[in-house]
Amino acid sequence: MRPTVRQQIRRHIAGRYVPRLKPALLALGLVLAGLAAWAGCSSAAPVDMPAKEPESVPGTGPETVTETATEAGAGEINPILATKALNVGPQRVAFLLAGKRAIIKAPEAAVTATYVGDSTAGGTGGSATTGRAIYRDWPYGIRGSYSVELTFDRAGPWRLDVAVEDGEVQGETIIDLEVVEDSPVPAIGERPPLSRTKTLDEVGNTAQLTTDYNADEELYRISVAEAIESPRPAVVVFATPAFCTSPTCGPQVETVKELKALYRGRADFVHIEIYDRPEEIQGDLSRATLVPAVAEWGFSSLPHWFNESWVFIMDDRGIVQRRFEGYATLEELEAALVETLGEG
Repeated sequence: MRPTVRQQIRRHIAGRYVPRLKPALLALGLVLAGLAAWAGCSSAAPVDMPAKEPESVPGTGPETVTETATEAGAGEINPILATKALNVGPQRVAFLLAGKRAIIKAPEAAVTATYVGDSTAGGTGGSATTGRAIYRDWPYGIRGSYSVELTFDRAGPWRLDVAVEDGEVQGETIIDLEVVEDSPVPAIGERPPLSRTKTLDEVGNTAQLTTDYNADEELYRISVAEAIESPRPAVVVFATPAFCTSPTCGPQVETVKELKALYRGRADFVHIEIYDRPEEIQGDLSRATLVPAVAEWGFSSLPHWFNESWVFIMDDRGIVQRRFEGYATLEELEAALVETLGEG
């Protein structure tokens, strides 16, 4: 019996690589297994977009480290910001915390967001909001991230003060944020563009629609436009299963598949591969071009965006109720969908 994709990835992680594993799955396995990906991302870029600047090594970029963790051998706490497109209003903010030797997995972290802009530029200065960031493990036990719901009442520079205190793991760090008035990406309360994305009926096979080695055909039955105009809620995921290698990438399409299995028939589920004609890429991103919906939804307008994933949950009117930049767990997505369905 042929092993499942999950079994193949686990074998790869355990050092029992299956020689006949397809290149796309190998790439995904390496992403999941490589904690070294914290410090960088793919150096190749599609021909129709500028190459992404390399990810900053944790602690050397705009994320600033203050105090150190007291965990034995952990060294300083280095934040890796997953949510970079932030606009005024309620937002999910996600980040990873890395010690010197391993990712930090304390159950919670205290977060205080403070506006640090010039008070003469339309604000009073000092506006703050607080919350508890919850740690959530990602599939396969490789890493995990914290997420917290915060409300930003004005555009401009903000600072996150993050504190962890859990037994031997104690420390603080700072993450600098830039909140904009209006994001180019569809925001909560907006109706997204009616992108006429390709469907399985139009192209004939999933190889022309996704780099997912174990593609679920149901994710490619309708276009994004049809999902938005449907009388049911919709879950739309933009992601490239094979080629996303940034520190905040995870198996997002696999997680959406799990959600679909739980709520089949109660919402529409659509996956949009970041790259057009993925079967022609053959592992070389210099051959890749972006699908039109990437520009229509504003991702390519974001500074330094490369191919990180996004998930949107729309209600039965096609209005965005929640959006998730970077990897979101099944727990997070299910809670958002249940609320959208009016079952929360």
